[in-house]
Amino acid sequence: MAEHELAFVATNDLCAITRGRAMPLARLDLETGCGWVPANLGVGAFGTIVEGSPFDATGDLRLVPDPRSLTRIDGIAGRPPLTVLLADIAHTDGTAWACCPRTFLRRAVADLQEAGLQVAAAFEHEFMLVADAPPEPPMSLQAMLRTEPLGTDLVAVLAGAGLEPENWLAEYGRHQCEITVAAADPLTAADRAVLLRDIVRNLAHARGQQASFAPLLEPGAVGNGVHVHFSLRDTAGAPVMYDAARPGRLSAAAGSFAAGIIRHARALLAFTAASEVSYLRLAPHRWSATHAFLGDHNRESMLRLCPTVELGGRDPAGQLNLEFRAGDATANPWLALGVLIRAGLEGIRAQLPAPALVNGPVEALGEEDLRRAGIAKLPGSLPEALAALEEDPVVSGWFAPALLQVHRALKLDELRRLEGMDDAGKCRSYAGVY
Repeated sequence: MAEHELAFVATNDLCAITRGRAMPLARLDLETGCGWVPANLGVGAFGTIVEGSPFDATGDLRLVPDPRSLTRIDGIAGRPPLTVLLADIAHTDGTAWACCPRTFLRRAVADLQEAGLQVAAAFEHEFMLVADAPPEPPMSLQAMLRTEPLGTDLVAVLAGAGLEPENWLAEYGRHQCEITVAAADPLTAADRAVLLRDIVRNLAHARGQQASFAPLLEPGAVGNGVHVHFSLRDTAGAPVMYDAARPGRLSAAAGSFAAGIIRHARALLAFTAASEVSYLRLAPHRWSATHAFLGDHNRESMLRLCPTVELGGRDPAGQLNLEFRAGDATANPWLALGVLIRAGLEGIRAQLPAPALVNGPVEALGEEDLRRAGIAKLPGSLPEALAALEEDPVVSGWFAPALLQVHRALKLDELRRLEGMDDAGKCRSYAGVY
């Protein structure tokens, strides 16, 4: 450790921006962390404290670092090493603050464990390297090589930081990349999502490039999603997702979990697709999602049953997982995974039947077919998603009233700033932030 190496104690806010304070690593007190104020939760994506936030100039909090989140980021040329610790926000006496996003996920995990279940999860990220150069062929070796040494450096930095990178590829869009990391417990998985985004942006910036995770960089272009993979385990860690005798090989518990997410999907999108441009991406024929349904081998389903590999005699029981596809990097990872767990838990508590599997394009189904199958259209805009959240007392009941108030104020502020802009202007507004 260098004499003046810094530590950054951080939270990730309702706009999915990592904020916090730096200090000499040698002076960091893990028990007390550093000071924070409630009003910081009301800082919007575009950098100002928004009108309508319930928090003013009063009050004091602490960012209390979680030692197990300690991550040393090193190996970025021209940048000093940095130790990042993700924190829970607490009152000065140590009691949890009701509006802390990380505490929201922590409590959702605890409630699921009380039901005898736990989740293994991973976040799959897409991003664009902003460049004027002609794009290379999608998903090609040529495209991957053109990013070098960024790809090799990124995998090395992520591995050194303990994020367990798995796949790195040139994706379908213009200068688009995808990076995946190994599954972990929910808190670790969401922590990795928080860290990965800033590591990618920092590495690109150090190389004179710009990496953007914004849902769309321009109208009509390929979008960037954040897909959340998850599977159920019992309290001993054994997989409970698989039942070969049931449709899709999805166990009764997993089917109920999926049904809970689908039942509350319209409200969940206020947290998983958290910007107006998110809904430009969630459109037909974009390999994203327009309706709340469970699909098998269907990349336009909101929830997708992922394939298993049985080559070489591998057991599918431990592989089966669900992929939630209606999210992006404007979503706070702790909240996104937290609402999925809570919605799934609601489905288990109500013993909801497993949703029907849809294999073909949902647009091919008529209104009567959709109604009969219980398939709801997802919100088509951020205002629609905010309205759906208000109309769903179950989802809104998971949150402290002050968190809902500041969340709404933040999103209404974004919408006011976008008034009068065309879609291209909206995309540009978010491209630099994310």
